[in-house]
Amino acid sequence: MNIIAAVDFSPVTGAVLDALEQFAASIAARVWLIHVVAPDPAFVGYETGPGGVRNQVAAEHRKHHQDLQHLAERLRTAGIETTALLLQGPTVETIISEADRLPASLIVLGSHGHGRVYDVLVGSVSEGIVRASKVPVLLVPAQRGT
Repeated sequence: MNIIAAVDFSPVTGAVLDALEQFAASIAARVWLIHVVAPDPAFVGYETGPGGVRNQVAAEHRKHHQDLQHLAERLRTAGIETTALLLQGPTVETIISEADRLPASLIVLGSHGHGRVYDVLVGSVSEGIVRASKVPVLLVPAQRGT
């Protein structure tokens, strides 16, 4: 069984990993731990302009990659076959595309529980995944106060 686990390095990420350690180990699943970063900025001059913005974006991507590798190592230490992938693109579409490509049997991600008003104004990745996914989705709730 292939499991896609999407993480965003927020406080709910720890709960997602806890759920994976319990669930994936019990069924000998393979986990694809993914983090999606934003696409390159779409402003004129980004590609050819001064390197300051590009360098900052690259530094952030390197940091995310290192953090993702540490999370994957935690799962590997627990005996779970884990591959870490740092992907770039629109979050919901990228996760769904990766789930189709692998193919995944389950998508696991955290839910921040911001509330309806926040979701309407800003959007909700978890809601977008639930609506677009062809496979079951396991939402791990944030603990109260996180």
